[in-house]
Amino acid sequence: MPRGAAAPGLYLVATPIGNLADISLRALDLLSKADVIACEDTRVTRKLLAAHGLHTAMTTYHEHNAERVRPRLIEHMKCGKAVALVSDAGTPLLSDPGYKLVQAAAAAGIAVTALPGASAALAALVVSGLPSDRFLYAGFLPAKSAARRQVLHELAAVPATLIVYESARRLPAALADMAAVLGPRPGAVARELTKLHEEVRREPLDVLAAHYAAAGPPRGEVVIVIGPPVAAATDTDDLDALLRAALATESLRDAVAAVAAVTGVPRQKVYARALELRRPGAAP
Repeated sequence: MPRGAAAPGLYLVATPIGNLADISLRALDLLSKADVIACEDTRVTRKLLAAHGLHTAMTTYHEHNAERVRPRLIEHMKCGKAVALVSDAGTPLLSDPGYKLVQAAAAAGIAVTALPGASAALAALVVSGLPSDRFLYAGFLPAKSAARRQVLHELAAVPATLIVYESARRLPAALADMAAVLGPRPGAVARELTKLHEEVRREPLDVLAAHYAAAGPPRGEVVIVIGPPVAAATDTDDLDALLRAALATESLRDAVAAVAAVTGVPRQKVYARALELRRPGAAP
């Protein structure tokens, strides 16, 4: 191996999510020594390289060409080359096909090394003010409301803070669905993180939904952070009050889902109590 060259293998390199200064010294060193950089869009990566005076060869690797390009990259590494994998922004493999390249490299006995750094999901989590001891990254939710609500129902009982990526254009509709399914959980909308117009709004989901319904879609990249369900309610009176309020405006199914999401009480128990409350002669 020539002096100053990188050892053969696959390197997963985190890149800035906005501010180009948010890149590690180790990442810059590796990007300067790699034989080729596999990236989503060469135009985006070229700006990063130019900002730091680097001129490493690049090739595209994304969801549309991954099946064709992946074998070629594996062969390069088998022949002793160092391949750096980057995304357009942040840590690769989050919401991109990079994990299949890692699988193929590992199966071929090729060394895989992570160079950690910026991540929009983690940046949003730590500025949200919501519990960070347990969290679930849920990626992008479906674009259609019915499918999105189905996924939210599946996530409702997860005892952890949720992190979701969303397009700015769909943000008002997504927040409306979140408020309907998850109730008034605490939330945060983090926008343009590390950039000039960075903004974090911390409000309950219903308040966030109302704000963006009135203001319209914002500009820039968006991450939504949602607090976990509250501890299971043990006071029947509290549960009944929540159910009566929900049943006054929603169907039985939606009311049960919303109350279960807010309280953390198992849906079967909430459903049984809702049926009791709807029986003729039940206490008001």
